[in-house]
Amino acid sequence: MAISSSVQRLIVAEAQRVAPLEACGLLFGELDRVEVANVAKNVAEDPRCRFEIDPAAFFAALRAERAGGPRIAGWWHSHPSGDARPSATDAAMAAPDGRLWLIVAGEAVAAWRAVAGGSVHGRFDALALRVV
Repeated sequence: MAISSSVQRLIVAEAQRVAPLEACGLLFGELDRVEVANVAKNVAEDPRCRFEIDPAAFFAALRAERAGGPRIAGWWHSHPSGDARPSATDAAMAAPDGRLWLIVAGEAVAAWRAVAGGSVHGRFDALALRVV
């Protein structure tokens, strides 16, 4: 899976900026290539240990996609005090829809695909991440 270096820099910087809260946003591109990411407000009840992308940002992105705009490839969020592996909470939130999940922990960024029966928590498979 390829990610542009500018996207990687953006999500790592945002994760560091809001720590110890979780940062989050949307990924745009294809299911094997992330070209653009945005930052969304984390509206979770407890953003120290959970994330929930602001529904207004998500629905705006969906409307834009349907109108011919960039395709939503997945989501990203940070684990400020953890590692870049999906948590059991992430697995419970993830639909097995094949979308990408990027998780940031410090400088580390890991890529995952949400699938039924995945190797991590029965929901995620790891993807090799290539910065371009």
